[in-house]
Amino acid sequence: MRLPSRNATALAVAFFFSGSACAVDPNLCAACHGDGGNSTNPEVPSIAGQPRQFITMSLYQFREGNRKDAQMSPMAANLSNADLNELAAYFTAQKPQAPRHQAKPENAEAGPGLAKKFHCSQCHGPQLLGQQHIPRLAGQQFIYLRQQLKGFKAGTRSDIDGNMTSAAKELADKDIEVLADYLAGLEAK
Repeated sequence: MRLPSRNATALAVAFFFSGSACAVDPNLCAACHGDGGNSTNPEVPSIAGQPRQFITMSLYQFREGNRKDAQMSPMAANLSNADLNELAAYFTAQKPQAPRHQAKPENAEAGPGLAKKFHCSQCHGPQLLGQQHIPRLAGQQFIYLRQQLKGFKAGTRSDIDGNMTSAAKELADKDIEVLADYLAGLEAK
């Protein structure tokens, strides 16, 4: 399947006014995030089943310019608070698909120890399914996870409370590879 380019998708502008309170059709988000928020693009996160507060907060950060992305920033720029809440409600209610990624056996074995060492479950929950404003990591796209962890470590990506930025500074490059591989292979129950 050929995915649309970022510019082509941006030009498709996922906004339309239907008379409902939400001016955004969540199905138009499928161009990047996949049907029901289950991404098939390894660089784009799956948002199905993510915590509602996390989705709302992420969209808010993109809208306000606190988090920047060539695709998401313009998409979120004109969203109202009602739009943020309705999109979050929709995607939170969607069922995450089983992960397509299978972790390497050695990473599946080492991953739980690293997740414990770096306190992943303290914020992301015991099953790494996310909670409140903190995302689900289990079953997320491998390349996306790796990019985000590298961004946190490099200081090019930040989070609202600084916990992730602080935690990622301690990660070795090998830790990032193992964690991303392990997390991407977990079931997002």
